[in-house]
Amino acid sequence: MSLLIRRSELALPACNDHMFDKALASGADLVFLDLEDATPESLKAESREKAISALTGLDWGRTVPAIRINALDTHWCHDDIIEVVTRAGANLHTIVVPKARTARDVWWVDVLLTQLETKLGLTRQIRLEVLIEEVEGLANAEEIAVASPRVDALIFGVGDFSLSQGARVDTNFEPLGDYPGDFWHYARNKVLVAARIAGIVAIDAPFPDYRNVEGYERDARRASLLGYTGKWAIHPTQVPIANTVYSPTAEEIALAERNIAAYREAEANGRGAVGVDGVLVDAAHIKMANATLARAAAIDPEFAVGR
Repeated sequence: MSLLIRRSELALPACNDHMFDKALASGADLVFLDLEDATPESLKAESREKAISALTGLDWGRTVPAIRINALDTHWCHDDIIEVVTRAGANLHTIVVPKARTARDVWWVDVLLTQLETKLGLTRQIRLEVLIEEVEGLANAEEIAVASPRVDALIFGVGDFSLSQGARVDTNFEPLGDYPGDFWHYARNKVLVAARIAGIVAIDAPFPDYRNVEGYERDARRASLLGYTGKWAIHPTQVPIANTVYSPTAEEIALAERNIAAYREAEANGRGAVGVDGVLVDAAHIKMANATLARAAAIDPEFAVGR
């Protein structure tokens, strides 16, 4: 499983340059300048210029700089990639690819980027994160996830997916009526499984009701229990919640260290398993414990130094 740290991915309309500084100060692991849904058609070209200026002129610090291009079936997509990469490719880390339906969609972006990187002499490969937000994309999620070695993450895009599925939901993409269980469990889990097959991370859907802090945290925690390692934020106030939810807790870290210590002691005494507080701990538990500690160290290098 990838140790890529994408606990919070903040969406920022590329047309709203007055918001750029605040977004970069939010503490988000990744901020993407959105050239697609959050940018009106009349401002597409102008917003592309603003994105280029932000990538080349602002201090991004530890925040990963990214853009979301327009959908591949639009006439803006080609220029999004060509213009931004040509003029700001050295500063661009990630491109978010929306509405992927097949592996060929990802392949097309990969090929174009490879040509540009070679032409421009770029030494760092631009990475991809791919939105699964069409029913066809969900059906092909496994093939999409492994379509290119550039792909770092699959993202569940619940908004357009609601439309594609024909779901009867409100503006927060919640069902307009009683429904047993998690309305989006199947789609969420399929995206997650596809990501795990590819060895990449899965990022959970946005939560438009940004004033509903409890609802955002609830959704984030449910997704994290499944195995998601991050969530989109559509407002800076959601960022610290995601960063907290998708980081190992002090209790999880302590349990991991306790289990490893007990297992190593048992191993030294010729045993392959041990009881810890009345619970069996074997090799599978140690793999889980090591994954917890590795993630904690990736989030905070000081954690690793101290051990």
